[in-house]
Amino acid sequence: MVTNCHQLKMSSPKDGKRYNTDVANTEQLLRIIQSIPSKKAEPFKMWLAQVGCERIEEVIDPELTIERTLETCAKKDYSREWINQRLQAIQVRKEFTDEITKAWSGMTTRQYKTGVL
Repeated sequence: MVTNCHQLKMSSPKDGKRYNTDVANTEQLLRIIQSIPSKKAEPFKMWLAQVGCERIEEVIDPELTIERTLETCAKKDYSREWINQRLQAIQVRKEFTDEITKAWSGMTTRQYKTGVL
């Protein structure tokens, strides 16, 4: 389980000395959690499965990402005006990035990222 983890020297809260400590990135931590055979871990495993399913659905239908973002912002009591401004800002930034990338490399951002002309 710890084979993909690395060690970093981290300060101990007890004595302040630095000890080698196993560390992992987010993906590695989620894989570790998936492997825990405990009923207490089940709710988190179910949540991970739900989020994974939603992500796959969003890859298939990108419009779902926008709908879920709107739902999340509404739950956080953001005003409709704020949400609209945020979505417009994202679109403007995307178009600006595409324009700069095209001028700089002769390719769209997507082409540049995938290496496809």
